[in-house]
This record gives sequence, structure tokens and C-alpha cells, in this order.
Amino acid sequence: MAARYVVDTDMLVYALDRREPEKRERAREVLRRVGGAGTAALPAQVLSEFANACSRKLEPRPELQAVRREVERLMLAFPVLPLTGPVVLEALRGVEEHLLSYYDAQIWAVARLGQVAVVLSEDFNPGAVLDGVSFTNPLDPAFDLAALG
Repeated sequence: MAARYVVDTDMLVYALDRREPEKRERAREVLRRVGGAGTAALPAQVLSEFANACSRKLEPRPELQAVRREVERLMLAFPVLPLTGPVVLEALRGVEEHLLSYYDAQIWAVARLGQVAVVLSEDFNPGAVLDGVSFTNPLDPAFDLAALG
């Protein structure tokens, strides 16, 4: 089955962040649903950002070996979409035409070029659609998690 969703870094980080228990549980449920259904993919950039955020932002900070095991687990649970030259060029277009920050534009570009219709993220404007890619915030309490799958 082709991916319907690209998962942004914030979903992965919140799933481990003990400081925000409500977001933690909700992010875990989002990952369970899309991971279990095989409907989501992770950009390689997201794995990189996740590893960095875990080692710099989470409290208590996990050991690097624990971060490595979590990245390995994610790589087994989700297809990983590569960062390629065409993605970089498309991201630059996203910066220029859609006024996205560069790294947000890369996530959008991976989704667009990979023909993935929805980015799951708290960081984008929910409901926005850019060149066929829409943005949904599944951490919003008003979002119906049953819609994922």
C-alpha cells in the first residue's frame, strides 16, 4: 500500500516527551494507527531531526544508544523517504513560492514528490493545501483519530 501520510518530527518527539503527557499519548496513538495500517512514511530528514531533538531537547536526555534503538525501530516500522537532489530543488521552490522555512519545505517536497497527500504535523498551518499536499494536526483534540488508517 502506498503511503497516505508523511509524519513530521514533532509526532516522533512528542511520543517520547514526558513533559507533555497528553500530547505524548496522542502522538503515540497517531503512530500506532498509521504504523499499524502501513499508511505512513518518514522522510530521512525527520529521522535526523528526531535523533538531534532527542539528544538535545528531551528531559531526561536518553542515552545515545537508546536514541539509536528508537531510530532503528522507526526504520522497521515505517518506509523511509530519501532526501534527494530533486527534493532539495522542490524545497527551494516551496521556500520561494509558498514562503515555507527551508526544512519545512523539504518535508513538503518529500511528500509532494513522493505523491503523499497529507503531512501529519503540529508545525504547519492545519487545513492548508500546497500543490496537492495538505497539512493535518492530529494532536489537535478536535481531530478525530479514527480518520487515520
